[in-house]
Amino acid sequence: MSPRRILKQSSTFEYRLAQEAINLRQQARGMPLGIRRTELLRKARQIDAAGEVNKWLTSRGLQPPI
Repeated sequence: MSPRRILKQSSTFEYRLAQEAINLRQQARGMPLGIRRTELLRKARQIDAAGEVNKWLTSRGLQPPI
């Protein structure tokens, strides 16, 4: 088994998520109404939600469950 490669990311996770959501919305903007466009917009909303969850999980105010 070969060792895992470790990549140093040049941008933050939140930034990469935001950029992906923007890209998906731009793709959807150029498409006619339909299933594919709906899927792209749904994926963009899911990525936005993932960014919010990540922000919450990494916040200093997060308290461990009792």
